[in-house]
Amino acid sequence: MADGLFGHPFRRFFMSPPFYRGCFGSTSYLDWLESPTAHIFKVNVPGFNRDDMKVQVEDGNILHIRGEGGKEEGQSKDTFWHVAERWTGNRDFSREIELPDRVKLDQIKAQVENGVLTVTVPKDTSPKASKIMNISITSKL
Repeated sequence: MADGLFGHPFRRFFMSPPFYRGCFGSTSYLDWLESPTAHIFKVNVPGFNRDDMKVQVEDGNILHIRGEGGKEEGQSKDTFWHVAERWTGNRDFSREIELPDRVKLDQIKAQVENGVLTVTVPKDTSPKASKIMNISITSKL
């Protein structure tokens, strides 16, 4: 690939955290599955509830998933950590995915359950319009 990652159709996926930052310091690891009828995104969001997250489509085809806040269960001001082997600190995250062509943007659904946000983007499986367009030819004699 001569132009590198910047010309690749999935550049926003690979250039957004955690991949761009080398997979360190993010709680937003993402899986992208494709079925015959939909693209399915699963994002790890432990400690986040639905009010901490926002899922939007921007610029017509950019799926933007972000989370702010989120906290460990039972954490309070008088709690002291003795050992922390999981990532702690600023838990905000943001992921941008450039969606493929031919998806139904108005039917996107998002659901969070057991620390996993699932965003389902249905495919538009209706037949494509013909790309052939006849142009009339005029003549001056």
